[in-house]
Amino acid sequence: MEKPQGEGRPARRGGGKLLEAITNRIVAILRERYGRGPVGAKTYVLDDIVLVVMRGSGFTALEQTIMESGDPGRVVEMRENFQDMMAARYTQTIEELTGPNALAFLSQAHLHPDITTETFSSTDPIEGFGSIEMT
Repeated sequence: MEKPQGEGRPARRGGGKLLEAITNRIVAILRERYGRGPVGAKTYVLDDIVLVVMRGSGFTALEQTIMESGDPGRVVEMRENFQDMMAARYTQTIEELTGPNALAFLSQAHLHPDITTETFSSTDPIEGFGSIEMT
C-alpha cells in the first residue's frame, strides 16, 4: 500500500517500481479484455514519454483463421480497433501511476514478429526520468 503524500494524495512510485507497475497494469488489462497476454513486456520512460513494448501476445483462433485466409492486415486492423476502444482505460491507468498529465496515446500492432507497442505522451516530464534536448 502506498503511503500518503501531503494533501491526502498517494505517494507516486518511482524508478524500477514505476516501470514494473506500468508493465503489470497494462498487461493485466490486455489479459482481462483480450483473453491472453504477451509472453514478454517491458516499459520504458524517458522524460515525458512512456513506452510499453509487448512481445508474443499470441493470436486468438479467430485471428489465426483470418491470417491463414490470406488477409493478415485485417488482424492488425482488429488489434488497432481494440486499442482505440481501450485508449481511455489505458490512459487512466497511466495517469493513476504517473499523475494526471496524459496528453496522447498511440498504439501500434505488428504481426511478424508479434509486437505491440503502447506509447503515452504527457504534458510534463515524469519524475525521476529525463532526457537531453538538442536544438
